[in-house]
This record gives sequence, C-alpha cells and structure tokens, in this order.
Amino acid sequence: MKINRFGRAEILTPNQINVLFTEGFVNPRDRALFGVCLYAACRINEACTLAVKDVFGSNGVRGVLVLRSINTKGKRDTREIQVHPKLKQYLEEYNPNRRKEFLFPGRHGLLHIHKVSADKILRDTCVRLGIEGVSTHSFRRTALTRMSDAGIPLRHIQEISGHRTLAALERYLGVTEKQKQNAISALEF
Repeated sequence: MKINRFGRAEILTPNQINVLFTEGFVNPRDRALFGVCLYAACRINEACTLAVKDVFGSNGVRGVLVLRSINTKGKRDTREIQVHPKLKQYLEEYNPNRRKEFLFPGRHGLLHIHKVSADKILRDTCVRLGIEGVSTHSFRRTALTRMSDAGIPLRHIQEISGHRTLAALERYLGVTEKQKQNAISALEF
C-alpha cells in the first residue's frame, strides 16, 4: 500500500473503481482523465499531455488513442491503444473544446493540466470517499494486473504498457492472497 507517496500503488478493487467513477469523479473531465489512466493503462503524465487530435477525429472519438513518444516516460516509442467502450463513453460525456491543443487543458486554458493538479483531484476524491493507499499510478497498475489475471499474454500487455522488458512489466503486476491460495491448492500429487 502506498502511504505518503512511499510504497507501491494500490491495486483497485472493482468496487473501488465503481465508487470512484460513479460517486467520486463528479466532473466529466475527471472521469475522462482517470478513465484514460485506467482503460489505457497509462501514466498520469501521458494522460495529462494528450492532444485533442490524439483522441478525437472529425467524427468523434477515434478507435485508438495515441500516446506520443515525447510524452512517454522513456520518450522512445509512440504507442497506440484501442479505446475501450467505457472510455469512449467518458470521453464523449466530457466533450472537450476541440479547438484547444490539449485534451485536458490547464488552468486558464493554457497548456495541459499538470500531473500535480490531477494528483490533487484524486487525493481529494479519495479522502471524501474514505479510500486509502490509492495514487494516480493505481489505475495503471490495476489495468495491467487485471489483464494479466485475465490470461492476456505478457507480450501483449507489454505493448500496451510500453515497458521495455518483460521483467520491468512483471514488477508492476500484483498478486492477491486468493491467487496465492489458488496456486498452492493446485498442488495435487
């Protein structure tokens, strides 16, 4: 659990995700912002720096979300991630000003929202809801772990996450007590 910015980001439960997106994020912008983090398994800075044209085409939400290499952690590869139907819904409800450069404009409409501002939105929401140990990175870690739990090959998950190595990706994936119990119970000799 992450406490005072130390430790690993908490993996969100389905109930926590539901509460955050139904009762917590009351602003459509916030649902869209953290929806991008969850459904694209991206870092908060990658979500904050999305350009409108990387998400919206002339006919609405594009089928893929483009995370430009310049905005990724290693600044090496541009990633294209399929837009999940729930994310598409959040983006359409948000309906940003398409004449702006950034999907999530910053204060006074200048540049993009800063990751510190996004972090504050999440912290305030979690305090209000009584959810502990959650950070902006929880959405990314939750998405990657859920994909792994669903049996998605790690190489496919690596393409989405942008991790350079499978070893780096594996450090992200959480293991629940139930998964450990199931692993031990599989030992039948």
